Amino acid sequence: MKRFNFFLFALASVLLFSCGSYSDDQLAEFDKKIEKHLKKKNIDCEKSSSGLYYKILEEGEGELIQFTNTVSVKYKGTFLNGNVFDEQTEPIELPVSDQINAWKELMLQLKKGSKAYMVAPPQLGYGEYKVEKIPSNSILVFELEIVDVL
Repeated sequence: MKRFNFFLFALASVLLFSCGSYSDDQLAEFDKKIEKHLKKKNIDCEKSSSGLYYKILEEGEGELIQFTNTVSVKYKGTFLNGNVFDEQTEPIELPVSDQINAWKELMLQLKKGSKAYMVAPPQLGYGEYKVEKIPSNSILVFELEIVDVL
């Protein structure tokens, strides 16, 4: 129930507040931090036009996830320093449309059984807002597995 409350709060935060706008300098600073992290971890990611860094580790099978789907997913969320802020080791059902922009963007490229790694700059996460254990302007790292598409 606690996980469900976290996601309801996170969803409400995203829906009620815009993530603000960032200057080009701020966006460049986020990119520098992310690129330093990826280099340190020796992870080669693609960067989308929105600023999302991601790597599809396993392709999965079937149809691509749609915005209107609900997915059953396992994941781990960490900060750049490796500290875990959330982890779901058992599958949890989440509507794609209710997730932070980073998740929405990546999920639309995934299928059932896909595994992926992503680094989300603040403008694709919770932006300037603090959400439970996540400070404002946090860069978020996620490892996720799509267990099923419902």
